[in-house]
Amino acid sequence: MPIHEKSLIRPENLRRNESLIIEGVDVSGDWSTFIDSRVITDYNETMQDEIAALPGGENIHRCWQCGSCTNSCTVNAINPDFNPRYWIYLIRMGYESELLRDKDIIWQCVSCNKCTYACPRDVVPEGVMKATAHWLELKGHTEPSNSTKFDDVFSNQVFATGKIEDGLVMRDYFKATNQSITQPWLIAMVKSLVSRMPVTLLMKLGISTVIRPRTRDWSRAREAIGEYVTERKVKDHATVGMPISHAKAAQGEPISTKGS
Repeated sequence: MPIHEKSLIRPENLRRNESLIIEGVDVSGDWSTFIDSRVITDYNETMQDEIAALPGGENIHRCWQCGSCTNSCTVNAINPDFNPRYWIYLIRMGYESELLRDKDIIWQCVSCNKCTYACPRDVVPEGVMKATAHWLELKGHTEPSNSTKFDDVFSNQVFATGKIEDGLVMRDYFKATNQSITQPWLIAMVKSLVSRMPVTLLMKLGISTVIRPRTRDWSRAREAIGEYVTERKVKDHATVGMPISHAKAAQGEPISTKGS
């Protein structure tokens, strides 16, 4: 299904004559607007299959371009350039160069899942957006986003200890994104907690930041998760045509044995 929305036409592809008369008829301005033909030089016929093979993208083939996802999108309400329907169209058509023009905003999906609830075809657009962002990273088109870094930090702690400690997650996330831990909002929040929370609970929170809480007998589960994550990385890289060995995938594992 071709795209005819004016907002999706690149400005450089529009041709408009401010003054044009044809056979005595004034067709100046909007009457003389033409759209240059789009020439695709890097058509990628495997792009849909690659994204469909990644977690979340399995049902992309069901999309019939009704627009329910974009219409209900939380981010689109703030940024009209965030358009899941259009990106799914580009993926299915194999227009890789067009998709790459929006590579810096695709990762902004907040996973509110409004699009998923609105979709009449069970495409799960939220999953497709995450799969697309993952595909862009795997192909080397984008650097890991802050949201990806948070996912890594959060997962790393759960995988390593079987539990989560919010203070450690925040600390490690700020470190991963080169942000200062002494941010005004964080200082204000800590002061509020100190002034209101019982002393015993504050002591427990303080101890947790030094001695990581962990699930008893977690080592076997950690090893199993590590093996699965490694296998998933190998499979995902092979899916996009950039295979890596198990050894290399394991080297890049964020899973740590600290606190075990």
